[in-house]
Amino acid sequence: MIKAAIFDIDNTIIDFLEMKKKSLGPAVDAMIAKGLKMSRKDALAKIYELYRRYGMEYKLIFQEFLKSVGQSDSKILAAGIIGYRSKREVKPYPGMFEVLHELKKRGLKLAIVSDAPNLKAWMRLTYMGIEDMFDVVVAFDDTNTAKPAKLPFEKAVAELGVNRQDVLMIGDMPEKDVVGAKAMGFVSCFAKYGNSDVKKGESGADFEAEKPEDILGIVSRINAGH
Repeated sequence: MIKAAIFDIDNTIIDFLEMKKKSLGPAVDAMIAKGLKMSRKDALAKIYELYRRYGMEYKLIFQEFLKSVGQSDSKILAAGIIGYRSKREVKPYPGMFEVLHELKKRGLKLAIVSDAPNLKAWMRLTYMGIEDMFDVVVAFDDTNTAKPAKLPFEKAVAELGVNRQDVLMIGDMPEKDVVGAKAMGFVSCFAKYGNSDVKKGESGADFEAEKPEDILGIVSRINAGH
């Protein structure tokens, strides 16, 4: 019987990579307008290279970028940061808002377990206006431990006050969300809509959601004993 659902945030509730894409273009355009001597294509390629090296949450990405191309300049940096923030849109996947509301209506407890820093996790939830929908939010700073380690999940379960076998974990990264869920004894659901790199049936999860609405069907099937 599923009594609680734990969600990842990035590429599970929000299309994080699309958000980055929409924000980085204006940031690079703004830097070029203020003197960055690089083409838009090359600048974006370099920024993504740095993200792969330092992680998508790296908060000093523009400083590192300008340093790496030998153009450290506060004027260019300021333009980039403002350009990035001006176009940043944090929106849930289509249908996700309704899914969360329906789960709450069914009496499920909702939680977040994210590797994002605490403040960024809360800011994303607040941008979307869904911060009060979750009974528990566990971000990286709360345990200083990243998934698939058990500690973040254990903290969430303890605060939710439910048995492990009654938890559905939804996430887009098999190596973090699915592996972590299985180690905890949760029912695992791979958010395939947030990760097209993994082929259907290869996530290792108990269930796969092609779209957010599929989560409701999964909960219904489990709780009906199917």
